[in-house]
Amino acid sequence: MSAVAIPCQSSNCPNGHPPSRLECPTCNKLGIKGSFFCGQDCFKANWKTHKIIHDIATPRQPLLDDPNINKDGTFNPFGTFKFTGPLRPVYPLSPRRVVPDHIPRPDYAEDGIPTSESRRAGQPPRLLPPDEQEKMRNVCRLAREVLDIAAAAIRPGITTDEIDAIVHQATIDRGAYPSPLNYRNYPKSVCTSVNEVICHGIPDKRKLQEGDIINIGYHGDLNETYPVGRVDDDSKRLMRTARQCLDEAIKLCKPGALFRDLGKTIEPIARANGCSVVRTYCGHGINDLFHTAPNVPHYAKNKAIGTMKPGMCFTIEPMINLGHWDLEHWPDDWTAVTIDGKRSAQFEETLLITETGVEVLTAGKPRADLQ
Repeated sequence: MSAVAIPCQSSNCPNGHPPSRLECPTCNKLGIKGSFFCGQDCFKANWKTHKIIHDIATPRQPLLDDPNINKDGTFNPFGTFKFTGPLRPVYPLSPRRVVPDHIPRPDYAEDGIPTSESRRAGQPPRLLPPDEQEKMRNVCRLAREVLDIAAAAIRPGITTDEIDAIVHQATIDRGAYPSPLNYRNYPKSVCTSVNEVICHGIPDKRKLQEGDIINIGYHGDLNETYPVGRVDDDSKRLMRTARQCLDEAIKLCKPGALFRDLGKTIEPIARANGCSVVRTYCGHGINDLFHTAPNVPHYAKNKAIGTMKPGMCFTIEPMINLGHWDLEHWPDDWTAVTIDGKRSAQFEETLLITETGVEVLTAGKPRADLQ
């Protein structure tokens, strides 16, 4: 039986993709089938794009003397990046975790694009009716349960990816979708921010070490910073300061209070304890959307617009640094780290403004280590 000629595979073949038997020799060696071209000129003209197939198919062998590759096969994917502190990512990341089909999904679950948030951009904060307020109470209660479960697992030797697995399972066990998963293409179900990471740290294969601090946070919306075993005095001071900044800001919340005034309370507390307040990220409105109006800055002399009204639901989440307030991002485009490599801590609660004051929807039990 005669061999069947395959049409030329060139994407811009000048000869109309005729039957061809000129096979790419590299593809043949790699076992890639069907890489045929109608002639040498056509093959050469497409070489730059075609050779990408070889790069994808060729297994990369670790270099024995590469300091970014560990004996167990894990590696630092940003080896040439100038890190601001001692923390390093440990890849490869685990595969994206699966959410059962029966759990409702947000609009970004498949393509990573929060379309509903974009449509509501520029609109004033929503005032939630009683039925939606009750829904927020329920979801925040579940979020606190999940965060407490994750916090109980913190210990030296556990990886942040293992914490992500715990959060993911605890969330779907409650019939809920882990909100960070694929939000603007974020790859995990929770943020784990260790030491100099301010926020949006991606869970990976790095094991927590004695003396680390770790922030765990996700849509509820809430987060807390925890010690890993025994930590130094500076880390204790940092965590206590961050918690105090949040607690004192919450005391200001009531109908008629100005959002811009929260920073007037937060920043002096941070400065009095030798810390600074991150300016790049802020609190935000939250309801049926992950992030919405209002914006809630945490630093003094901000120009936030708006007055608190009954039915408003939003977060306060001051990020407090031991050093300078500025930050950099790792090449993953998510992990925000302190500009000087010093540690950062954060606490966050979701708040509902009532007719008489404020309700902390995500409130947990007081922590002895913060007293």
